[in-house]
Amino acid sequence: MAALRYAGLDDTDSEDELPPGWEQRTTKDGWVYYANHTEEKTQWEHPKTGKRKRIAGDLPYGWEQETDENGQVFFVDHINKRTTYLDPRLAFTVDDNPTKPTTRQRYDGSTTAMEILQGRDLSGKVVVVTGANSGIGFETAKSFALHGAHVILACRNMTRANEAVSRILGEWHKAKVEAMTLDLALLRSVQHFAQAFKAKNVSLHVLVCNAAVFGLPWTLTKDGLETTFQVNHLGHFYLVQLLQDVLCRSAPARVVVVSSESHRFTDINDSSGKLDFSRLSPSKNDYWAMLAYNRSKLCNILFSNELHRRLSPRGVTSNAVHPGNMMYSALHRGWWVYTLLFTLARPFTKSMLLGPSYPHTALIHPGQVCGTLEKMKAERRSSDRNDYSVSSVYSRHSSEMKRYFSHMVITE
Repeated sequence: MAALRYAGLDDTDSEDELPPGWEQRTTKDGWVYYANHTEEKTQWEHPKTGKRKRIAGDLPYGWEQETDENGQVFFVDHINKRTTYLDPRLAFTVDDNPTKPTTRQRYDGSTTAMEILQGRDLSGKVVVVTGANSGIGFETAKSFALHGAHVILACRNMTRANEAVSRILGEWHKAKVEAMTLDLALLRSVQHFAQAFKAKNVSLHVLVCNAAVFGLPWTLTKDGLETTFQVNHLGHFYLVQLLQDVLCRSAPARVVVVSSESHRFTDINDSSGKLDFSRLSPSKNDYWAMLAYNRSKLCNILFSNELHRRLSPRGVTSNAVHPGNMMYSALHRGWWVYTLLFTLARPFTKSMLLGPSYPHTALIHPGQVCGTLEKMKAERRSSDRNDYSVSSVYSRHSSEMKRYFSHMVITE
């Protein structure tokens, strides 16, 4: 108490009364935080009690929450025709005292994307999510949008993309969300998307490379490449290449590349240890759908590691994430056998609300994702088997991948 008295924090009638120079505010998702105008800082804990609080209940009848041009939340009383930055529900807050989120906080398989972003205001951030009209991509985009980010759904099917935009706006009509055309199976479409995005003259703080196909029969794209390889990996490779300058100008920025545990069950080197380009886009006789998918995901991990090595000094970090085994999604639509297997496994799969938590963890706690993936690999290998950790996989291919990265300059 002596320290509080010396600081002038105890000279009030109520322990909840704020000291001079402090202001109580709320986030979009109902968490209370405190602004110290004297020191120009904010904190979650009450400056006197040390307690954390959250809002209880909905806004009173006739009230609406808005966001000003600076991204700050304010409230409109339509009945009395007045506005205020003070949340009318602050009189009905409840204590919430979990440990403060830190970079060491642990998340598990039951953590949702909304829980990862809880209490975070992403106003002013621009996020692009590929394949965002359904599945993990949609839940990822929705979570970002509901926390204030300007989210762009980069999708091939604009009808479904616009439906996804409407669903997000249905949950929060003030969400900043839009759809743009991106067909990763057509490099010209990737180029047009990048040009259209740059024409907006906005920043790019987060790029989530999520779109993928699985179990397709052998086909070639109009660019003459095997479809799984181009959609899952090469299209994203080209997209990052085209938007690299925007990412660097927007630093700190992040690229999140969705990979898979299945990357462990393949190789892209030949018998001499050199990168075998023919394995990346195989002929029809050498094609197996599962193997093509695995290789594309291995390339994503190697790409993400090399991208991070090159761009992190410029403020752009990159993380490859595994959304979880037994994740029920629309990937199985390429063949009825996969559809049957996924249907049988559905009772044991993770909810689609849980899968997007890893892309969000990569955004908030990138170091933890790497550590979690390493632990998963360590637990799944035995001493008499090859090392399948992320670091060892990368070391086996890194020199060839650096050469691949340096020479893979895609042109029309």
